Amino acid sequence: MQFHHHGYVTTDPRIQPAAGVGLDRPDELPDEMDVLIVGTGPAGMITAAQLAAFPDVHTRIIDRRPHRLEVGQADGIQARSVETFQAFGFAEELSREAYHITEMAFWKPDPERPEQIARAAQPVDDPQGISEFPHLIVNQARILDHFAACMENSPSRMRPDFGVEFLELSVEDSGEFPVAVRVRHTAGPRAGEERTVRAKYVLGADGARSQVRTSIGRRLEGDQANHAWGVMDVLARTDFPDIRLKCAIQSDSGGSILLIPREGGHLFRMYVDLGEADQHGDVRSTTLEQIIEQANEILHPYSLDVRHVAWHSVYEVGHRLTDAFDDVERTDECTDDGAAPGSAAGSAAGDAAGSCPRVFIAGDACHTHSAKAGQGMNVSMQDGFNLGWKLGQVLSGTSRPELLRTYSQERQEVAKNLIDFDREWSTLMAMKPEEFEDPSFLEDFYVKTAEFPAGFMTEYRPSLITGSAEHQQLAEGYPIGKRFKSARVVRVCDTNPLHLGHQAEADGRWRIYAFADRPAAGQDSALTRWAEWLAESPDSPVRRFTREDQDLDALFDVRVIYQQRHAAFEVTEAPQIFRPEVGPYRLRQYEKVFGVLDGEDIFDERGISRDGAVVVVRPDQYVAHVLPLTDTAALAEFFAQSMQPAQG
Repeated sequence: MQFHHHGYVTTDPRIQPAAGVGLDRPDELPDEMDVLIVGTGPAGMITAAQLAAFPDVHTRIIDRRPHRLEVGQADGIQARSVETFQAFGFAEELSREAYHITEMAFWKPDPERPEQIARAAQPVDDPQGISEFPHLIVNQARILDHFAACMENSPSRMRPDFGVEFLELSVEDSGEFPVAVRVRHTAGPRAGEERTVRAKYVLGADGARSQVRTSIGRRLEGDQANHAWGVMDVLARTDFPDIRLKCAIQSDSGGSILLIPREGGHLFRMYVDLGEADQHGDVRSTTLEQIIEQANEILHPYSLDVRHVAWHSVYEVGHRLTDAFDDVERTDECTDDGAAPGSAAGSAAGDAAGSCPRVFIAGDACHTHSAKAGQGMNVSMQDGFNLGWKLGQVLSGTSRPELLRTYSQERQEVAKNLIDFDREWSTLMAMKPEEFEDPSFLEDFYVKTAEFPAGFMTEYRPSLITGSAEHQQLAEGYPIGKRFKSARVVRVCDTNPLHLGHQAEADGRWRIYAFADRPAAGQDSALTRWAEWLAESPDSPVRRFTREDQDLDALFDVRVIYQQRHAAFEVTEAPQIFRPEVGPYRLRQYEKVFGVLDGEDIFDERGISRDGAVVVVRPDQYVAHVLPLTDTAALAEFFAQSMQPAQG
């Protein structure tokens, strides 16, 4: 963490100096704003936290609830999400309070006494070591608290506007704030008052019954619910030996339980199989007592004596998806009327040809599925992370409005893959033991598919911001379109061994990692010539898109990794593009130069060519391109597709 470049800091360095809208942020929801987010769930809060990194973008987030979420809802945090939390600065703090999943037990009918259950297998949760981050369990409310802290500590000083309910919206033909949103105050001195506010863009992160989705004419389509589950967070006395271990439990009667230990000890969650859901929805009237009774039947010969219930609910599994995550039909180009870049002219349903989106939906508003794979909150947060930096760059003038079209294109496919996976997993969880041809099929499936629920199978297709695989062989361990998998290096200036990927913050910047060719720093090389071009050429994205009043690394975080150990050269021998001047005192940044770590050479670990390579990483941590050090024209062309030349 760096924080003295603007002057000596003695207070909490996580609280950044106010800037932009944070200097005079109105306490009340204003009449006009750049972005209005509806819903303070995971998708909405991560989008707000990302937009908080853009202090000149006025973002507000509303929720009909009068206060923060307190209990219930999601709790599974996959490793990909923890990677994301690292970028927002709270992965370590959250990990300390969370429950860590390291193994999962599978219980089935005892072959000798099938009326009783017995432990059948206990595989490791991450046998392939696909991430250095853990698989966690923690209350969703705590995740939202951390994002709220990111927002409030940012230069934007953003805070949720609780007690404001979304009613409807319409998108007008023109104007700087073309989205008109009708809201109602549900709490405080203005309770009951209805008013219309205006925004440039709106995100509906308002759940499966999303009114924003309804307003833009999108519908959830897919399978109706056909299986019911009772879920409860409880404190209980029990003789079940794996009560503090994640378990999939199948009984001879056909009923099953998914057991999730919760953070803090003692508390645990149970998803209890309630059987097929009928057309009349009678299962929704299942009482807590009936859920507990069913749980005891499945657990036999063990018993469960529930002493306290923190939260419980009954839900039916359904798999549904919208055909798009925004308000426009797919066309080749976005219109731009000058006053409102990317205006979604036409109707609220966005049927105007050639328009860019103005209204987006994320999370449960556009994809619903079961909770069995622990994906709902995780995928929803990646929706918001994907959209947040794109809105920030467009509204700050860095990127063209066409960038916003990539959101629906990318995330709709991810959601479809999720639903396909969840349909298979939830079906397996509901099957009777005798229905499996192979008795170990369920646990084998769990191990075999570990990478998908961990969040690492997302692979974006080529687009404005994701290149082709023409030069993939230069960095085989960084597949284009997949998340940037970190590896350890040594920072030259202070000799600290650290993870390269962990140095990237959720600040809306692109990352450009230059992996050097064989010559060391200070010697003539392809890397040296590439660095000179990046620093001096008018075609360089750094020179072309960074304003004169900005630090040189304001938009692009450019780092170099040499093939030598850190002691083999001086940090001052690295080209100046890797040591930019920052802040009002024009101080040199020394933390962008790295050497290899003994025994963990990143070039070998990630299959990087000894001739060097350029790896471009998007602000949301996905690899955007791999290029040779010699092809500067391709690097310039790639960024020119989506970014706008700096003005002033």
